[in-house]
Amino acid sequence: MKLTFRWYGDSDPVTLEMIRQIPAVSGVVSAVYDGPAGAVWSNESILRLKEKVNSAGLELPVVESVPVHEKIKLGLDCDELIDNYCENIRRLGRAGVKVICYNFMPVFDWLRSELSRELPDGSRTLAYDHGAISRFNPAAGGFSLPGWAESYTGDQLQELLESYKSVDAARLWDNLAAFLRRIIPVAEAAGVKMALHPDDPPWPVFNLPRIIVDQDSLARLLSIVDSPANGLTFCTGSLGASPANDLPAMIKKFARRIHFVHLRNVLITGHKSFIETAHPSSCGSLDMYRIVAALVDSGFDGYVRADHGRMIWGESGRPGYGLYDRALGAAYITGLFEAVEKGGAERERPL
Repeated sequence: MKLTFRWYGDSDPVTLEMIRQIPAVSGVVSAVYDGPAGAVWSNESILRLKEKVNSAGLELPVVESVPVHEKIKLGLDCDELIDNYCENIRRLGRAGVKVICYNFMPVFDWLRSELSRELPDGSRTLAYDHGAISRFNPAAGGFSLPGWAESYTGDQLQELLESYKSVDAARLWDNLAAFLRRIIPVAEAAGVKMALHPDDPPWPVFNLPRIIVDQDSLARLLSIVDSPANGLTFCTGSLGASPANDLPAMIKKFARRIHFVHLRNVLITGHKSFIETAHPSSCGSLDMYRIVAALVDSGFDGYVRADHGRMIWGESGRPGYGLYDRALGAAYITGLFEAVEKGGAERERPL
């Protein structure tokens, strides 16, 4: 596997120099942030980002994300927006980017009810409680959520939510299929692999459909355009929030189409409720050893990053994206892969 680390550009308090010092990290996962969703990224911005990363002794193999405009998800007057998306794929391919991570979640990206829950050890973490989320009025304002909620005023968000009242899961699948049929041939020609991120959490929120949630939906996604360029970002925290998902089995089934992996752990605290934990298996509900073993057994050799971490040792900043706990997670992941790869016959015993 190839270990990477998420970086949010010059505004990120985590610097490229810090990332370079994390053992085994060879690449940065980043994006261009100087334009709105749906715009064509300038070649100058892409090359500036690449040169900045390369000058720090790191690679830029994965872009996360090229946002999908809401009109594309809604299926409304979106031909030009899809054309723009295709041009971004071409430009990133010419710049040497190998994988583009993206998602098809309506309105909100990954969603949590709490951005800074204090744990018994004094660290702080992201938490999700579906009952609490259900009591929020997303158009009223007055609370902070990550993702698209911060991109709109209350009135704009209300208008967008009204637009989605006519979009059920079936129609969202239709719109995703139309999008994939346009972009995947472009990705093939550009030498880029598209890696769709599953919905987080993997169930509907605010009456908005969520469709990339389990093994059946992943299989359906990959069958729409049966191409190596149409692949997955396998996020253990997103899929693992549902106890019904057998992550090692899913990895083995879809291994050839997994191009990027987000490794993190969650502790399921109730029905549709969880907190994000430190990465080791002992800290959460997911068996990270079995997950890594499934990747290694399946011949996975793609890109991995330690996903969300807690805020520890007094660190502040973007929730889930502090330096310290993600660096610890990266070191843990490196050790897991080494142990699994060297395990030999011992690892082949029944788990």
